[in-house]
Amino acid sequence: MHEDSAAQATEGRQVGDKGPNVVVAVFAAAVVVSLTLAWNAVSYRLHGGLNPYFLLLSLFLSINLLICYWEVCLYLRRDYIVERAGYWRERRTATGRTPAVEFLTAAVPLRRIGSPTVWADVWATYALYDGAYTDRSTFGFNADVGNGFFTPIPSIILLSALTFGFMPPMFAGILGIALFWQWVYVTSLYAVSFWVAGSYAGMPRSVRWTYVWGPNAVWIVFPLLGLFVSARLILDGTYGIVGH
Repeated sequence: MHEDSAAQATEGRQVGDKGPNVVVAVFAAAVVVSLTLAWNAVSYRLHGGLNPYFLLLSLFLSINLLICYWEVCLYLRRDYIVERAGYWRERRTATGRTPAVEFLTAAVPLRRIGSPTVWADVWATYALYDGAYTDRSTFGFNADVGNGFFTPIPSIILLSALTFGFMPPMFAGILGIALFWQWVYVTSLYAVSFWVAGSYAGMPRSVRWTYVWGPNAVWIVFPLLGLFVSARLILDGTYGIVGH
């Protein structure tokens, strides 16, 4: 086992690992909240108000930026994830605990929180619900890796345009249409592939909604809102829809 995995990092702290700890879920939430607040603080300073469309899209794009890092970790630690999926499967059988919850509530030394090996456990625990994430030939695996490498820069450009208005609204709208549509389309295809492959077989409905359908719905609902805002940018020719 790698010593900087979430579970082992917690154990290491108990035997004298120096430095502060941070709970995995708390760190992830802090990153998203900090990014969202930063974008909205700048927008408020520039335009004199908070806009609900901008708030929701900045929240989604901030979440996506964090997930993009996790998806890069999926590629960088793809072999290790197979090993860890086996570990979490055995641990679930032995303890009866939910691996995803156990990982997210683990306390990791702050000096290790950026380690790709730590965040590999995001995918190792999810692989218990969808084995595609231990198989690099599957659609789900490659769709997420592609998102991780290719959407951060367009996301930052779009967020910057919505904040500062540095490009014509029509161009920002076209970028938004391209970006948000691919999320709707790819996520929908993933849902279809999950269903057709029968990955849900034997999985309680509550588990499916909590760990599969619910999280993935975020990448359909928010992008649909993004498509609406992007279309308004093109049709209106102004950034009025986002408050300036």
